[in-house]
Amino acid sequence: MSKFTKVLDCLLKDQVITEKQVFTPEAASKDLVCCVHTEEYVNKFFSGKTTTEEQRRTGFQWSEGIVSRCRLETGGTVLATQIALERGLACSTAGGTHHAFPNYGSGFCLLNDLAVAAKLCMDSSVPKKKILIVDLDVHQGDGTAFIFGNEPNVFTFSVHCGKNFPFRKQQSDLDVSISEGVEDGEYMDIVQTYISWLLDSFRPDVVLYDAGVDPHKEDELGKLKLTDDGLFQRDHYVIDTVVSKGIPIATVIGGGYTRDIDKLASRHTIVHRAAAKVWQRRSL
Repeated sequence: MSKFTKVLDCLLKDQVITEKQVFTPEAASKDLVCCVHTEEYVNKFFSGKTTTEEQRRTGFQWSEGIVSRCRLETGGTVLATQIALERGLACSTAGGTHHAFPNYGSGFCLLNDLAVAAKLCMDSSVPKKKILIVDLDVHQGDGTAFIFGNEPNVFTFSVHCGKNFPFRKQQSDLDVSISEGVEDGEYMDIVQTYISWLLDSFRPDVVLYDAGVDPHKEDELGKLKLTDDGLFQRDHYVIDTVVSKGIPIATVIGGGYTRDIDKLASRHTIVHRAAAKVWQRRSL
């Protein structure tokens, strides 16, 4: 949990961004998160009435602090999406809780920030906006896939390690299951095979990008072998390809699991560093 403040601290210390570029979100309201979650679940989570078994499934013991963090995290993804629509590109310093389902949390995910942001964005315009969710976390975005399983205006794309959590997969609009041990070159070949084609065929109005760093070779839950440079090349390619087509993109940091929190926080800033390069190159 302590990685989240360190991500922002690292970005400021390394002068990747300035204070003027930092926006603070509002906590997501009950009504807002209920656009994808059931009222029963939200009431239980907000008020601390989830059972011990339900908490065990999420990996977190309930506290008022974790409710506050999840609400702010969701608000951050919503805000990033709104800013991206205005400016072309925005990055959250949290987000990517893609294992949360409508009526329960799972796998360190309690509120599905990507789903909330996509649903709000889609429903806030006439005609409805089309949203492409690019999920490159090492674990399949099963909750997001389930939530939008019958929604034609949201396309879910997941590249994940097949022999990894969740062990019971959902069906995204496009799933690419990869083997354990994949390295930078092979991984990039896979990403490049699909991204441009998806942008041209689905023609989204906005892209939400989950830039999980758990495909890294040092990640304790990842099972892939990407390097820091491999993650940077991945993020730069995705962001630059989307921006080059005039499509707004909002990014979230996704998963990352390493006991060295300073190293993990720094790794999570790779997507922001890639975004800064695109921002400068494209003169956004």
